[in-house]
Amino acid sequence: MHGIVNTLDLSRRILMKRVVMVVALAGVIFGAQALAVDSTSQPTMSKRQMIAQMVGCMRKRMSANKNTSYNDAMKACKDQINKQSDSFPSGALVASGTPAKP
Repeated sequence: MHGIVNTLDLSRRILMKRVVMVVALAGVIFGAQALAVDSTSQPTMSKRQMIAQMVGCMRKRMSANKNTSYNDAMKACKDQINKQSDSFPSGALVASGTPAKP
């Protein structure tokens, strides 16, 4: 009698281990696919990088020409950054002209 019960317990453990392994494997496969989709849809520059680049560009433009309005400098810098981000391949990092703040 004990031999049959032990055999049933052993087969349940094996079945549970297989179920857990299949679920874990499915999670890994679907998780990797989700990460691959996310990496292709991300912009080439992060929002923080773009803001830092915009601030540096506007400082340079407005200090070089005191007659330039804030709106003109912003428009010119946006155009410049958009051209730069279009010319770099996907995933390339763009270094900012301004040092990072701690």
